[in-house]
Amino acid sequence: MSDPEVPQPERPKDVNDVVDSANAGLDAAAAAGAGVSGTPADTTDTAGEKPATTTPAVDPDLAAFEAAENEHPGTFATPELNDPKYLDDDKGATTTSWNSDADATAAYTPPVAHEQSALAGAAYSSVDDTETRIVPSEPAVAEPIIAPPLQQQPIFVQAPEPPRERGNRGTAGAIGLLATVAFAILYLGATLGLGAFAGDVTGENIAESALAPLTTWGYWVPVVVFFLGFWLLGAFINRGRWGLWVVFGIIVGLIAYGGHILGALFEAPFWLLNAREGNELVGAQLFHPLAIAAFVFARELTIWFGAWVARSGARKTELNAEAQREYERTLEAGPTLSR
Repeated sequence: MSDPEVPQPERPKDVNDVVDSANAGLDAAAAAGAGVSGTPADTTDTAGEKPATTTPAVDPDLAAFEAAENEHPGTFATPELNDPKYLDDDKGATTTSWNSDADATAAYTPPVAHEQSALAGAAYSSVDDTETRIVPSEPAVAEPIIAPPLQQQPIFVQAPEPPRERGNRGTAGAIGLLATVAFAILYLGATLGLGAFAGDVTGENIAESALAPLTTWGYWVPVVVFFLGFWLLGAFINRGRWGLWVVFGIIVGLIAYGGHILGALFEAPFWLLNAREGNELVGAQLFHPLAIAAFVFARELTIWFGAWVARSGARKTELNAEAQREYERTLEAGPTLSR
């Protein structure tokens, strides 16, 4: 069983056939026009007859075009012109007729096939439903901002101060107070011993005899003079070695010896004595046992307590030397900024 035959649409003929057919139609229209124009019209109207109906003239070009269109439909048709929106609103406008010249008709070039025109129109008339995307332009390259050169501000650096040397005079004075207390105890013991040797101090009155010298000038003047002598020697030696205390300790002994004689003069008192009595009192105290004891005590205490002062002086000497070396290293390193 074969498939039914499907009627195929009539394909347009060749352009030359179309042109020949159009020329033939024009010739036929021209012949028809000549026949109409050759018949004489009866222009005489009778009084009792109605006027005859006038037949409109036929345009030969339009007739030929219609004949060619009827034979080959779609060849000369323009679909856009059939759309009502392209029609002229003025209905009374006169339609421009085609040129009746045969040469112009022969030179007429048919438009592009309807299918291609339709495809091209669809391609250009289709509306793109894709959302329009605005693409930003390339960002402008920002010019580098050149900061003005910073002016260097002057930096003031305080120069390191040289280290202050640590002295030993204060330490000598403090140690001298302890040495003075020791001297006072020894000097009081010597006084009580001489009293006990003379028989004036016994076991019954030892307390009274120990307190009695504490209220006299003869006791306190040697003690005070010893402290002054020890401190002055410490101020002179300062951080010196112990050998200086051994050598110059005799000076403190002599000062204490003189303090004993001065205390005897204050005990007299000397402002009530004449020159002869004063000389006799001083002569009596030159070789007094307490005067010799004061010299010995002061001499020995100066040596042994002076060793303590010398040791402290040596320690401070080392500290001063270390501080001086640190100061010199700081000067060699130069100024530095603290962070």
